[in-house]
Amino acid sequence: QVQLVDAGGGLVQAGGSLKLSCAASGLSYNDYSMAWFRQTPGKEREFVAALRSRSSGGRTYYADSVKDRFTISRDNAKNTVYLQMNNLKPEDTAVYYCAAGRPILSALTSSSMYEYWGQGTQVTVSS
Repeated sequence: QVQLVDAGGGLVQAGGSLKLSCAASGLSYNDYSMAWFRQTPGKEREFVAALRSRSSGGRTYYADSVKDRFTISRDNAKNTVYLQMNNLKPEDTAVYYCAAGRPILSALTSSSMYEYWGQGTQVTVSS
């Protein structure tokens, strides 16, 4: 049984940093790509970052809005994926979700291509 548990959200001032974690069980990073999405009320879930499976090369991908500020990484020993968020902006405020799936490269940013989801963690950035 696959389980993803998100953690690490909170309240931070603009310009600050947070590190989200996603503890995964029941899946192999060799086969599954991991991603972070975020969602605000009334809007669709938005792609933030992805780390492809090892079998697909393990590259990272980012939304333009977070490039050079956010970093997705993986600790294989801890079965945990992280999202380091620096220089946070008020527009980064959202519920952040960890996801696991096996999307092809062209569909990496599509939430519908991910099979498993964490419960979400709230990130609030004050101005």
